[in-house]
Amino acid sequence: MSQPQPESPGLARRVTVRQGAHHALLDDVAKRIIEQLQEDGRRPYATIGRAVGLSEAAVRQRVQRLLDAGVMQIVAVTDPLQLGFPRQAMIGLRTDGDLESVADRLAELPEVDYVVITAGSFDLLTEVVCRNDDHLLEILQRLRAVPGVVSTEAFVYLKLRKQTYTWGTP
Repeated sequence: MSQPQPESPGLARRVTVRQGAHHALLDDVAKRIIEQLQEDGRRPYATIGRAVGLSEAAVRQRVQRLLDAGVMQIVAVTDPLQLGFPRQAMIGLRTDGDLESVADRLAELPEVDYVVITAGSFDLLTEVVCRNDDHLLEILQRLRAVPGVVSTEAFVYLKLRKQTYTWGTP
């Protein structure tokens, strides 16, 4: 899950999964390049090239194609605790009306770093990072004020045991 920059909402990036991404880009070499970048997003293309058997220029071209196709992003992953956001929560929402427009409205909130449409007892799940419990309460009130939101249920994170971004290249 990407981490937001709540203090600077204009800088937050939204990730949109593109429909029909070109899976042909994901041959074994591309997957190995992605694995190299998952280990270290700043790894030099020459080093990656040696690891996967390509030239630096070929790696650069392949990485650019993967970026252009929306298969991956290269971003800085931050630790919210060290940035002054010690409270995180997953919030389940029940809605009525147009589910996608509600999801889009929630995604516009700077503290919301993750929005998914789900099946099951919740229509949507959102993840938020907060300065403190008062900030969480403020966010919950704003979520509940979004037209179409019927109810919310917050699951406050007490301790993070695992978070990884190395999936997707078996």
